[in-house]
Amino acid sequence: MIRFLLVFSLCLAATLRAEEKRPNILWLIAEDFGPHLGCYGAKEVSSPVLDALAAKGMRFTRYYTTAPVCSASRSAFNTGMYQTTIGAHNHRSHRDDGFTLPAGVKVISERMREAGYFTANVKDLPPEAGFKGTGKTDWNFQEPSRSFDSSKWDDLKQHQPFYAQLNFSETHRTFRAPPHADPAKVEIPPYYPDHEVTRKDMAEYLDSATELDRKIGKVMELLHRDGLMENTVICFLGDHGAAHVRAKQFCYEEGLITPLILSWPPGIPAPAGYVAGKVSDQLLMSIDLTATSLAWAGIPKPKGMQGRVFMGTNAEPPREYVFGARDRCDMTVFRLRTVADARYRYIRNFTPDRPFLQHNAYKEKQYPVWNLIKEIAAQGKLTPAQAVLAAPTMPEEELYDLQEDPHEIHNLAKSNIPEHRAARERLSSVLSEWIERTNDQGRIPEPEEVAKNEGRTKEAPPAKQGKGKKKKA
Repeated sequence: MIRFLLVFSLCLAATLRAEEKRPNILWLIAEDFGPHLGCYGAKEVSSPVLDALAAKGMRFTRYYTTAPVCSASRSAFNTGMYQTTIGAHNHRSHRDDGFTLPAGVKVISERMREAGYFTANVKDLPPEAGFKGTGKTDWNFQEPSRSFDSSKWDDLKQHQPFYAQLNFSETHRTFRAPPHADPAKVEIPPYYPDHEVTRKDMAEYLDSATELDRKIGKVMELLHRDGLMENTVICFLGDHGAAHVRAKQFCYEEGLITPLILSWPPGIPAPAGYVAGKVSDQLLMSIDLTATSLAWAGIPKPKGMQGRVFMGTNAEPPREYVFGARDRCDMTVFRLRTVADARYRYIRNFTPDRPFLQHNAYKEKQYPVWNLIKEIAAQGKLTPAQAVLAAPTMPEEELYDLQEDPHEIHNLAKSNIPEHRAARERLSSVLSEWIERTNDQGRIPEPEEVAKNEGRTKEAPPAKQGKGKKKKA
């Protein structure tokens, strides 16, 4: 009996120690943000906090979201599923029709809670932080009755282990950060006109990144203050690519790639595959962070989850391909699908009869370069690379060699060079197989009246009198 009690006590102690070693997990999510930090080589941005986090942690250079717009992307990485599989692919859809997630699919906070984690979507920070989190979810499905346990930072210290998200709006338009970048020195991609409007707009975006870094610094101070640095995994990421004309809402690199910086705490043994100070070019998708975060918490990957565990003893084989999709955004209907490997990006346009600059009220109001391109096109002064954006139609297929053409301005889809033809055929086949295997719901268009009504199935409520807060796209 004594021996049994001793063994039981040792097992219980080991279990408790294992429980104690489960890390806290903190996702710091920037909106509409590409890899525009000093550590990624961006100029005219001041990002000492995130640069330092990357230097002591891991920085990933090929981390992609599954959609280039917030609601579809967030629906994906909060479930670990492609938005096209779970019917959440149209921007701001299912807000009034009671649509729920398919059987067996849950948001990550629910899975964390079931495993004993406290969950938070932090909005309320201590006064010394000087700002609030946005609390953004923006999912294209009916939210669970209790998505998170709290919105308060000060609850985290008392409820460990925790899984928390903290969302930042700085790099979402409209930009309001203090000036820092010199418009004359910012780098302008060749597909945008090199014009004072473009330079001012790019500088304001980079200023927002500088302000974002300052606020991340305040979060680091809070983690130190509360003694949480020893046992909290910090994940910095963007919800999708940058807030620029050819980025957000489109399936080029600029629309899908975001930074991913991971910092593993010193008080918890690091998982296999984590190498402090390493820069990794492994192909990753945002839904992989979901699966991997669950693995860090000791939660087996749920059956059917499409994200892959990329770190730890249960790491899955590295991805050979990453996929992305864009469907209706606001009132604007496109259907774009893309796949990329280590060298090439292939894009298939199912709506090639429509212009790139198809009417979109949000972009026409918030993106000055969108209107600038139209103006310069009317004057016949765009370069060939810029004129593609003003064309009356779009190509059915696009293929880019990301090694030789990182700005994706030379479409190789019709190239007769054997290497290019082989890449197009291979990637086209891979994409078609992915569409079928993942049951891409975009094959069934929304009813026309729903699309015209920006996803609403009921009449919009009457506009409130007076000044109200406008919805962000």
